[in-house]
Amino acid sequence: MNYLSEARILELEEIARQIRVESIRIIHRRGSGHPGGALSAAEIIAVLFFDKMKHDPTNPQWEDRDRFFLSKGHASAALYVALAKTGYFPAEDLLNWGELNCHLQGHPDRVKTPGVEMSAGPLGHGLAVGAGVAMAARMNKKRCRTYVMLGDGEMQAGIIWEAANVASKYHLANLVAILDYNDVQLDGSVHDIMPLEPLADKWRAFNWHVIEINGHNIRQVRDALDLAEEVHSQPTIIIAHTTKGKGVSYMENSSKWHGAVPTAEQLDIAMRELNEAGGAK
Repeated sequence: MNYLSEARILELEEIARQIRVESIRIIHRRGSGHPGGALSAAEIIAVLFFDKMKHDPTNPQWEDRDRFFLSKGHASAALYVALAKTGYFPAEDLLNWGELNCHLQGHPDRVKTPGVEMSAGPLGHGLAVGAGVAMAARMNKKRCRTYVMLGDGEMQAGIIWEAANVASKYHLANLVAILDYNDVQLDGSVHDIMPLEPLADKWRAFNWHVIEINGHNIRQVRDALDLAEEVHSQPTIIIAHTTKGKGVSYMENSSKWHGAVPTAEQLDIAMRELNEAGGAK
């Protein structure tokens, strides 16, 4: 595994904070969006796009790039901020989200937005697409890796488990699923609506390599992604335990903020809390 210095960890933590800040800002400006799941995914997206993945914003179709599929497409705000910050399109485009003819859609659109690998909307499809892409990469003798971010609510969809079975059958070791396990879905707690546990055992039963981490710990996220590269006979799932609405007190662990938009006053509170977390005064 590649060692992360404390200075680098601080840099990635700051990037995750900025992803949260900008995600809330553009959701507020647009008047629509899904802040809770964007905030819970910030560290994972920061590590993938700013430290781990092989990708080239100047050449989005580079054949040897690693692929990232946002299966929980409603968290698009966090993805858009990461894509803008890495240079796939100008940061000013974020301000036009929701405007007519803007290339940024409510859910990611691979045809319109550079850096988006899969058009999302109906939940549950990302892992199936990812498995197909990982299989194609192996057939073409490419060394690129495929990463799929899943939401825990979509774990309730049958197609997830069909894809898990396919990936296991074909020993797709170049496929890594990352579960944003914040235990909150659209209208309540996942453990109340349709419990997933014993989740790790279920994935092991499908012959996946399972890693469980704190999804807000940069070092654990990076170490898990590194460990997945050392698995050569089966796909890996990283079960990342996270907090819905992480970083904003009134959003944390609340299903209300799955798809709500903060008022101007609520935006100010969120900005103050996130800026204080980053040391800003």
